[in-house]
Amino acid sequence: MKAIDDLSEKAQRFLATATKAIEIGDYDSCASRCYYAMFFMAEAALLTKGLTASSHKGVLSLFSQHFVRAGIFPRSMGRLLNDAYDKRVIGDYGIGLMLDPNEVQQLLIDAQAFVQSVSAYLEQWKQNQETNSAN
Repeated sequence: MKAIDDLSEKAQRFLATATKAIEIGDYDSCASRCYYAMFFMAEAALLTKGLTASSHKGVLSLFSQHFVRAGIFPRSMGRLLNDAYDKRVIGDYGIGLMLDPNEVQQLLIDAQAFVQSVSAYLEQWKQNQETNSAN
């Protein structure tokens, strides 16, 4: 459970950094921090099922398979995570490519919602673990 808590805490820090980045007009950094906040939460969710992946695409694929297709989260969350990945790649590696400020603002809103949704799932999971260990 410590790893889950650590990933959740890191996601919150990255969201705070994303907010500061967008305030100063650093859209590339904002997109990157938004993606990583979502990525860390996806990793935390995977840990609740004893799953890990060795790559970004692996995490995205497992999250889709075990959480989106399984109906735990809506399909829109899978799309948001993949869209954030694409924007992060442009922001981190794109030369001559510019992220649209309005799209990055929406990404920040989406990342906050994603982190909140996965946080609620993790809290419920922890409660279930505590209940099961008490019985």
